Amino acid sequence: METAPVQSKTQTAVGTDLGAIFVSLELSRSTWLVTSLSPGNGETMSKHVVEGGDVAGLLDRFAQLQQKAWLRTGRSFPIVTIQEAGLDGFWIHRVLEANGIESYVVDAASIATSRRRRLAKTDKIDGEALVRALLAFKRGEPRVCAMVKAPSPEDEDRRRICRERKVLIAERVRHVNRVKGLLFAQGVSGYQPLRKDRRKRLEELQTGDGRGLPKHLKTQINRELDRLELLLEQIAAVESERNSLLVAHEEQAAKGPAEAAMLLSLKGVGAEFAAVLWAEGLCRHFDNRRQIAAYAGLAPTPWQSGTIDHEQGVSKAGNPRLRTTMIQLSWLWLRNQPGSALSRWFVDRVQSNGGRLKKAAIVALARKLLIALWKYVTAGVVIEGAVMKSA
Repeated sequence: METAPVQSKTQTAVGTDLGAIFVSLELSRSTWLVTSLSPGNGETMSKHVVEGGDVAGLLDRFAQLQQKAWLRTGRSFPIVTIQEAGLDGFWIHRVLEANGIESYVVDAASIATSRRRRLAKTDKIDGEALVRALLAFKRGEPRVCAMVKAPSPEDEDRRRICRERKVLIAERVRHVNRVKGLLFAQGVSGYQPLRKDRRKRLEELQTGDGRGLPKHLKTQINRELDRLELLLEQIAAVESERNSLLVAHEEQAAKGPAEAAMLLSLKGVGAEFAAVLWAEGLCRHFDNRRQIAAYAGLAPTPWQSGTIDHEQGVSKAGNPRLRTTMIQLSWLWLRNQPGSALSRWFVDRVQSNGGRLKKAAIVALARKLLIALWKYVTAGVVIEGAVMKSA
């Protein structure tokens, strides 16, 4: 008679021989789900709910986990936590580190998931998946997930200037388009809300059939102009803060290398581009060119299977602000640095394709330019053929 093989517990148990209590945090506005795997508890994962924002309650829960592990094993174990990067930012991570807890923030998109068509998703499932990812990461398994390097509070605060300016510019565009749309519906075109004499010109406008602007329409447009003028004042204030920050950074250049000052010395790189490149990317440490290209989402994505071998384009998995800025800067680089090696490479590449695929080539140029700028600000390697600004 054949008997079914019996699986031993050692084959199914989750390895917990790293000498720590592994905890995942599923964060929401109302509750925090704490999923833990403790030594001496077999493969059972414990789950507890803490009120959202209750840091004291979270630390008390950690103390209880350590106490239970000590009662089971007679040993004291440290806490190792993991959480997804998201709406809560990095303040919880900083609180945990300040209390002597080893904490990690993971890019949720980097965790492998099932490819079934319909996936079950609950906080319980996600919490257990985070614990398993943390175990694999601590075992040293390569590429099991991508941990996010938390910026310092100073770096995080500094890049708010450029991000706020981008939001204000987008809002300015919406107000300008709204004014133009209201006037176009009356047969009026050519009005520029950003001109200084916008109020005076508004009084002189007539509809397409020769009438003056209706009373309520003019009142609505005036209110739009009020909001637009407030935005213009705020944009000017933000740009003044940005310029002050760059000036302070240039003053430090005499004492040592300063990324923003070095970028500003290149022809075609203005204050906004220098500030964004510095705050969003070049202030960070990268080991090689592949890392910085991947951080900007400009790394290629191959597709290889058997005889099939082609590129799917860039990953777009990195910093979207840095990627967008680099593509914009690449177009300006061709105009302001036509004699550089990078510009000549772009021209030769486009000509070899018969003038086609310019968009694909400009993305490739953005990747090459970002790597060249990184080498320039970190190692002082001057871009071949690049022209500096005259003093």
